[in-house]
Amino acid sequence: MNKKLINPPELFDGAVYGMSQATIETQSGLVFLSGQIDSQRQSETKQSVEGQMRKALANLTIALENAGSSIDKLLQVRIYIRGEFGEYLEALTPILANFFGESRPAMTGIGVASLASPEILVEVEAIAFC
Repeated sequence: MNKKLINPPELFDGAVYGMSQATIETQSGLVFLSGQIDSQRQSETKQSVEGQMRKALANLTIALENAGSSIDKLLQVRIYIRGEFGEYLEALTPILANFFGESRPAMTGIGVASLASPEILVEVEAIAFC
């Protein structure tokens, strides 16, 4: 197995934590994307789940493109929401439907008690192919 590490300059540099934004398994072309959050280089966050979802999806796009992939090549997506996922489903459905379009990857929504910091309300991780 050979892997290629992807760390776009536009995204958080996780090297200090021992992580990359994406890893490509070069033989199969599978792309494993770390959880994307509403994180800018200054760690500013929006206060709404909807706002954070939009930014996390934008960051997911950056990671995908830097890995030589795209939204159309997504295979699986996991969405983590602080709290009860179902409470946000109505508000998030149009955002997700618009973002994923006809790609329609397998998707799981998970409500969690906490994420990396108290300000983070949404995290999106994925698997795609190149």
